[in-house]
Amino acid sequence: MNAEFARTLSLLRQEKKVSQRTAAAALGISQALLSHYENGIREPGLPFVVKACDYYGVSADFLLGRTLTRDGATITAEELYDISDEKNNSIKGGVLALLSKKLLVNSIGVLFGLLGKTGSREAILAASGYLSTAVYTMYRRLYDANPDNNPDFFSVPPRHFQAGLHEADMKCCEAELADALAAHVKAKGTFPEMTNDALARDYPVLYQSILQVVHNTGERVNAISGGRKRQEKK
Repeated sequence: MNAEFARTLSLLRQEKKVSQRTAAAALGISQALLSHYENGIREPGLPFVVKACDYYGVSADFLLGRTLTRDGATITAEELYDISDEKNNSIKGGVLALLSKKLLVNSIGVLFGLLGKTGSREAILAASGYLSTAVYTMYRRLYDANPDNNPDFFSVPPRHFQAGLHEADMKCCEAELADALAAHVKAKGTFPEMTNDALARDYPVLYQSILQVVHNTGERVNAISGGRKRQEKK
């Protein structure tokens, strides 16, 4: 088994809103043993995995962290997994956070794998700066939403953050990335192959995630564009 199994097992129980005692009784084991499974102390046998899948209504691949889809369906370029289309559209809290994290972590893994193949230190640093500021922004929004938190935690004053200086930083990083890649082209540096087949070959576990990010982002951007077009027609 792996750490993903233990975390998912625990998160599914919490999502079902049942205690360890209740879940353990339904799964035919002791509460202590279930606690060991959820904390990764012990590994269960196949019969328990089957029971857990039936109890929580998920596939074994999902429980083992091998897929983002609860029914175990494989993501393809043509049919990308979309959380809004979940058959069981009740994913909330911990499980949703886990899925979102895995999607982005996997995608970033592919991104830096590809950037690493260019050998461009400047491009890698620029991409890292851009993504770091995006994470900073989301973390700060969450932090600032709680009035009990100390606003002096951040070195950037609130007025500068509200003015959008972090957005300016991201734009600068994006420009630096474009410059670095243009310089790489001018120097006739090599670029990684980025066809679907190449991504599946080089990143067999991770590439599906970045395809989903591309799909989801495209849907959001096109929705904005569609709204503007409707307004223009009026």
